[in-house]
Amino acid sequence: MIIVYIIGGLIVLLLMAAALMPKTYNIEKSIVISKPADEVKKRVGNLNDYAAWNPWQQSEPLSAKTITGTPNTPGHRYAWEGKKIGVGSLTVSSIDDRHIHFILEFLKPWKSKAKDNWLFEPWGDGNETKVTWQNSGGLPWPMARLMGPIITKNLTHQFGTGLENLKKMCEA
Repeated sequence: MIIVYIIGGLIVLLLMAAALMPKTYNIEKSIVISKPADEVKKRVGNLNDYAAWNPWQQSEPLSAKTITGTPNTPGHRYAWEGKKIGVGSLTVSSIDDRHIHFILEFLKPWKSKAKDNWLFEPWGDGNETKVTWQNSGGLPWPMARLMGPIITKNLTHQFGTGLENLKKMCEA
C-alpha cells in the first residue's frame, strides 16, 4: 500500500511541476548568407526546396510529402507524414518585403500549432543577407511542458543545422 501512495505522490508532484513550467517556447537563430535578400527569401518561400535544407525532412527522406499552392504566396503548403517526423504541415500565411510567416501544425505525435517566422535583412554590401528564423508556440500540459527545456535545446540545434543547410543550398 505504501508503494501505491509513493507512486501516486510522484505522479501528483510531476503534474504540479508541469503546471509551473512555461506554457510557451520561443526559438530564434540567425545566419548570414552570401546572396541578396530577394534570392534567399524566394528559396525559403518555395516549399518545393524545403526538403533540400530542412533538417527534419533530411532525417527521414522517404517520408511522404505533399506540396500544394503557388510558391511564395499565402496558402502554399507543405505536408508530411513519417515514422520519425510525425504528421504535420507548414503553410505560408503572409509575405511582405522582409518577412515570410508560416503556420506550423503538428497532428502527431501530439496536436499543436506554432508560428514560424522568417526575417530577411540586406547585409554588408547588399550581396549578403542576414536570415533570422524564429519559431514560437505552446507547450501542451503536461508532457510537453515537462519536456520544454529538452524541446528548446533540440530545436535550437536543429535551427542551426537548417540554417547551415539553407546557406549551402543558396550559395551553391
